Amino acid sequence: MEKSPTQRGPTLGLYLGLIVTILAVLAYAGYITRQFAGLRKLQSEMVDRDRKDSLQLLRIQNDLNSLGLAMRDMLDASEPYPLIAWTAQFDRTRNDLSAALQKEESLTESTRTSDQRRYLTQSLMQFWGACDRMFSLAQNAQEKTAREQIRDTLQPQQAALSSAVSRLLVQNNEGEEEAALRIAEIYTRVQRQLYYFLAAILLAIVVTSLYLIRYNRRIFAHVAELSLQRSELAQQLISTQESTLRHISRELHDEFGQVLTAIGSLLRRADKDMPENSAVREDLQEVREIAQSTLNNIRSLSQALHPVLLEEAGLESTLDWYIPIVERQTGLALHYEKSGQAYALDTNASVQLYRVVQEALNNVARHAGAKEAWIRLRFQPASVELEVEDRGRGFAPPSGHTGIGLVAMRERAEILGGTLRVTPLAGGGTLVQIHIPREKAETHGE
Repeated sequence: MEKSPTQRGPTLGLYLGLIVTILAVLAYAGYITRQFAGLRKLQSEMVDRDRKDSLQLLRIQNDLNSLGLAMRDMLDASEPYPLIAWTAQFDRTRNDLSAALQKEESLTESTRTSDQRRYLTQSLMQFWGACDRMFSLAQNAQEKTAREQIRDTLQPQQAALSSAVSRLLVQNNEGEEEAALRIAEIYTRVQRQLYYFLAAILLAIVVTSLYLIRYNRRIFAHVAELSLQRSELAQQLISTQESTLRHISRELHDEFGQVLTAIGSLLRRADKDMPENSAVREDLQEVREIAQSTLNNIRSLSQALHPVLLEEAGLESTLDWYIPIVERQTGLALHYEKSGQAYALDTNASVQLYRVVQEALNNVARHAGAKEAWIRLRFQPASVELEVEDRGRGFAPPSGHTGIGLVAMRERAEILGGTLRVTPLAGGGTLVQIHIPREKAETHGE
């Protein structure tokens, strides 16, 4: 016998493809994150910082220019005000320059050398020291000497400071241009890597799709074969179950029933030989009642496992006997309806339909929370239909979670070539419908 080739599914390949794709996505995400983190750092640490620094440098330069204009006016011979009158303007400019320089130094702490920072600070200190000396001379009525100090000392120092600030502005502009080039380079590199990544992802999708197409038919054929084997196994299990239940039912009815009947007969004979008011006679009477109760329970259990009525009188009579029993045991109000011209059903069909009714009513009693249910048996010209309906919560499980009871009912319907439908009702409740073709259900006599 030739062995069938081992069915190899695409699971391993798909897992590998998924892992590779996830790793590629993670790697690219990490790459993009690093690039944009660097871009944000570049923009925040260089572009934004240089822009803010340039604003402070412009503020400093504007103050220096104001000082330069003030000193030019102070040297003008036609100026009616004495030099000491310019003290307030110089103090305001000095305070603004001090604040601007302090803020500018905080922005360039990590980018400028200590010599650069020291030069500007010391130059301003020297300038203000010279200013203080000039105003001291002016206050002591030495206007001529004070003007000479403005011309010989303050104006050259102010010009040197303006030149230094101008150089720093040029340096900032060069830094901004360099940062702009680096940002453009990052964008270009990220764009190029994005194209490579998209191409790789598309290639992975194409390879995965081809792989799935290659194994698709084989996998579905394998699944169909397994489904067929499962259905055959389920039907064999159902057949074995019915055979086992039938055997156990007969054993209970015949063996244990006969033993208990014999015990009851012996107890009755022993009871006759005992005196009327004997205590032993009362004990024998109690034992007889226990034996009779056990016999009744065994007969009920035997009928529940496999009603002999199914073989002797058919499905209709069995349901007439079974439904009142369920009413007493569960407290449900059951409404049994028959319609159509009845015809004799095959024993196997009767058994399967009876088991469907059993399972459906068990589900109603255990899960539906209903107080009543309807059982309808219809003999159609071309089929036999059986319905069990309740108006409770219903017992239809959610999609993908079919219970074993529903599976068994569906398999029983398939054994007879029929179909089973479990439908949730709009107002609450569930409707179980089984439809069996007449040629599969009817007894075929010779």
